[in-house]
Amino acid sequence: MSMELDQYCPECGEDRTFYRAASTTLHLGEKIKWHCPECSYGFVRIGDNGTAVDSSADA
Repeated sequence: MSMELDQYCPECGEDRTFYRAASTTLHLGEKIKWHCPECSYGFVRIGDNGTAVDSSADA
């Protein structure tokens, strides 16, 4: 279980280390909330290995 995730932050405009804010298990897999410590941006990933739903992905 990783507590950190390197990802591009659209609010900061550069790659940042996001921190796990919360997680729970759903029927789709694990739901994890990630937050950037530098700004208020956060996103959610749901599923096995974050592949089912990722709110940070462009539509």
